[in-house]
Amino acid sequence: MSRALRALAVGLLLPPTLLTAQSTAAQGASDPRVAALVASVSPERLQATATKLASFGTRSTLSDTLSTTRGIGAARRWIFEEFRKASPKLQVAFDRHMLPKQGRITRDVELVNVVAILPGKTDRRIYLSGHYDSVNPRGNAPNNPGAGAGARTEAGAGAAGGDAQMRAEMDHNADAPGANDDGSGTSLTLELARVFANSGLEFDATLVFVTWAGEEQGLIGAMVHAQNLAAAKSTVTANFNNDIVGSSLGGNGIIDAESVRIYSLGPEDSMNRSLARYIARIAGIYVPSHTIRLMAREDRFGRGSDHSSFTAFDFPAVVFREANENYQRQHNAEDKPEGMDFRYLAQNTRVNAAAAASLALAPAAPKVTTGGGTPTISRGTSGYDAALQWEAAAGAAGYRVYWRNTWSNDWERSQYVGNVTRFQLPNVSIDDYVFGVAAVNADGHESLISAYVSANRRMQEVQVKK
Repeated sequence: MSRALRALAVGLLLPPTLLTAQSTAAQGASDPRVAALVASVSPERLQATATKLASFGTRSTLSDTLSTTRGIGAARRWIFEEFRKASPKLQVAFDRHMLPKQGRITRDVELVNVVAILPGKTDRRIYLSGHYDSVNPRGNAPNNPGAGAGARTEAGAGAAGGDAQMRAEMDHNADAPGANDDGSGTSLTLELARVFANSGLEFDATLVFVTWAGEEQGLIGAMVHAQNLAAAKSTVTANFNNDIVGSSLGGNGIIDAESVRIYSLGPEDSMNRSLARYIARIAGIYVPSHTIRLMAREDRFGRGSDHSSFTAFDFPAVVFREANENYQRQHNAEDKPEGMDFRYLAQNTRVNAAAAASLALAPAAPKVTTGGGTPTISRGTSGYDAALQWEAAAGAAGYRVYWRNTWSNDWERSQYVGNVTRFQLPNVSIDDYVFGVAAVNADGHESLISAYVSANRRMQEVQVKK
């Protein structure tokens, strides 16, 4: 049978209402409140923030903490005050952790994340983050190339081999302006805190804006924070992590100011991938000129960032990366504001704003498994239908069912089914399609899509984690 005939045959099995169902790409109308929030992002403020962050000379985790003008201590106190000045609605605090000497932490140190919380109607959390620490692993070593092989290795393994950060003679106060890595993500986080807190919107989710410390020494600040979240059994809907998102000019000379990469850990139907797809769809509504390039891996080859601390505890997370990096301006003294493009950074900030605001206004994603983790999907009484069930989500006015061919990695069809907690698609085999469901509130804001994952797939995931 030809491909066209097979498609026709499948179509004949579906009810007329399903044949006209919209794809995710065509769904959603712009909410003027979210559009106004997105429009309030300021490239000028982003530039001023990144310039100020670079002016501290270094923000190395092991740099000076007492100076008022240089080092990580001065930087974190300034970030704290910027959060506090942004709005009285923000609950600002230092998230402090005493760490003993270990790995790249070559002496006992107090590690300090800076946190600003915008309370929502519920306790479920959406994180927006970037790391404010910087590093120059070669420090003031003779003939410091400031780039090359050492700059290409995450957290700065030296060009001569080994881990340069573990050298006893490393100068932690050497210049490491970190304008793009990750002053860009820090500037974005500060700007979003200001924009969200002054939007006048009441969000369903609680928004948490964090600038992490210790990323360059192994994601330490984010890891200890996520570990505490897991211990407290906190509900985390998403972590939008941003790391190196402020330059449109790559080291290869190619300019790309029209796209951004989003990395997400698999498998296909993980909530990490659900979050990535959600961002792409919402960006298409509010920032249509910016292309979202979804990357089917947790991060760039051989590198990582703070979102991995969240995925380690099964909290949905992604990382934003600029389209085309310049490795010669990372982990050295050359990462300065003049190497950045603040219009481009503003576009990436707007994508974060649109998706996070839409998700924070939406209900929580519906649960599609039993308490034991079995997916609540069956073949119905006939044995040939797709019978879906889910738990009601607080704040939902209705639900949208999604499905796609099993070989596809994105949703192909969907239908709004109203305020019900079960739905059946006649003559649609659960062996041939993947299904999911999202909660929708009265304003049309949708949650992430919860996919029905087969028991075999779930067993594979467990085995991989072990």
